[in-house]
Amino acid sequence: MSSRSDISPPGGTRARSDIAFPFRADRRGRTAHARHGEHVYDLIEQLLFTSPGERVMRPDFGCGLLDLVFAQNSPEILSTLELSVHAALQRWLGDLIEVDDLDITGEDTVVRVRLSYAVRATGARRQDVFEGRAAA
Repeated sequence: MSSRSDISPPGGTRARSDIAFPFRADRRGRTAHARHGEHVYDLIEQLLFTSPGERVMRPDFGCGLLDLVFAQNSPEILSTLELSVHAALQRWLGDLIEVDDLDITGEDTVVRVRLSYAVRATGARRQDVFEGRAAA
């Protein structure tokens, strides 16, 4: 039995469809989907704000940015953090994106990541800002 998403359009290529994050139902009551660019954004956000050890089957997944929200801001810490985040992006999402520029800032209870990258599948260049807040 095939579902509608399994049917290829004329020309033989099937449109790419990824599950939306966070997981939810769409207005029809089915699993919500996201376009590839949105899906890549969601994956980056998950990686940035997941702490290592948080995922049972992937204990080394994540960056732990929110763990450093209350750490003292210094150029050395931010530089080290940028290298760590860049390495995590390369390790976990290197097949999906190419990082052009990365800038991390922290103030009070907020960590802000400005990321310029190219989506490898489409060649599209994006500049996104990811913001995480520490739980109160």
